[in-house]
Amino acid sequence: MKGHYRAAAIVAPTLALALTLVAACGGKTGDSAETAPTPLLTAATIGEQSILTASEFLSQAPYAAANLQDGQNQARICTACHSMAKGGANMIGPNLYGFFGKQVGTVAGFGYSKAIENADFVWTPRVLDAWLVQPGRFLPGNRMSFAGVGDAGDRADLIAFLLTATDDSNDDNN
Repeated sequence: MKGHYRAAAIVAPTLALALTLVAACGGKTGDSAETAPTPLLTAATIGEQSILTASEFLSQAPYAAANLQDGQNQARICTACHSMAKGGANMIGPNLYGFFGKQVGTVAGFGYSKAIENADFVWTPRVLDAWLVQPGRFLPGNRMSFAGVGDAGDRADLIAFLLTATDDSNDDNN
């Protein structure tokens, strides 16, 4: 009988540790056919990008169904550090007017971090969506101290609004 207690004293804590590790790592103890969550997009994992006009992006999901009023409300967070008007000043962050479809770090007169200077991506709604989840995780070393927008619907609304508010496609110099 003594041997059974000793085995239980070893097996129970080991099983508890294994279950704790599975739970902490986001694993499931049930059906093994479940898929792992999709890894979050980062500057290093962007891959091929589609560069479309603002109106083309706005005609596609999730932006076609976005709530522009909610997006405008969400944009108040952005306007604390960024201007969005044509010819607007750089603030704590660069002016966002016309940034979709542009190479990162190219707003004239703004002093970018080394991380941005060395980055190689184009601002698209897909990239901005990943950036807005948590900028520091998307591109480590950038200076944007912003916790992020956790809700995917709020991000879609915000991006749809930004596509309309910062669209430079009707400017004569494009």
